[in-house]
Amino acid sequence: MRRAILLVAFGAATQQGRQALHAFDDMVRARFAGWSVRWAFTSPLLRERLARARQKSDSVRKALTRLNFERYDRVALQPLQTIAGAEHEEVCAAADEAARTLGMRCRVGAPLLATAQDVAEAARALAGQLPVGRKPGEDVVLMGHGARHAGGARYADLAEALQRLDPRLHVGTMGGVLALESILPRLTSGRVWLMPLLSVVGQHALRDMAGEGALSWRSRIAGHDRECLPVLKGLAEYPGVAEIWLRHLERAAADAVAESR
Repeated sequence: MRRAILLVAFGAATQQGRQALHAFDDMVRARFAGWSVRWAFTSPLLRERLARARQKSDSVRKALTRLNFERYDRVALQPLQTIAGAEHEEVCAAADEAARTLGMRCRVGAPLLATAQDVAEAARALAGQLPVGRKPGEDVVLMGHGARHAGGARYADLAEALQRLDPRLHVGTMGGVLALESILPRLTSGRVWLMPLLSVVGQHALRDMAGEGALSWRSRIAGHDRECLPVLKGLAEYPGVAEIWLRHLERAAADAVAESR
């Protein structure tokens, strides 16, 4: 039996994002001694950039095929995704295909906000990592990607959990029902903090959240006579949040190995 862990991310176009993925990789290797650790990326554009730079650029399917060629037959996949949306379903489909066509034993770890327990733990972790310079009563807005998928309801669950911890914490998404427009009327402080609810700091955080363009969340909040202060730190950089993904990976790894008994 040969065991491997396949970590799955959208990708990282920034140095900070790549460093965050490297740090998560280090945590996985430290915890899972005896397992080979590989990566796959779901963004075709970022895979193309990596290929041009002569760096590894595997999709999930290609990574699983490569592992099969190297005779790995037990694989635990852990996507660094927030919700069980369409992208998570694609990872599961690739794992199912590998199991069916290649005879591999694959188990996929749950996304960050898979259960009510996950939501509560993530809320506590985020509430414990608020900006150091934030004063009592100042609003904090967390920007997620969002989804039209049913799994997107977990963003609303997280919003409720955070509000119970601190009524000045707000969750919005670029897509879906938690639009920034629904949050703006609830902002009461003259200074508003803006944080990404994204695995790593990439173009969404730099452009759509903190950018200088008129449509960025920073500009739209500032347009309502608020000073807006973005904090560029991805979810994978918070130890308490990373721990949730690691816990899901532990379950997937245990299930992958258990099937051989």
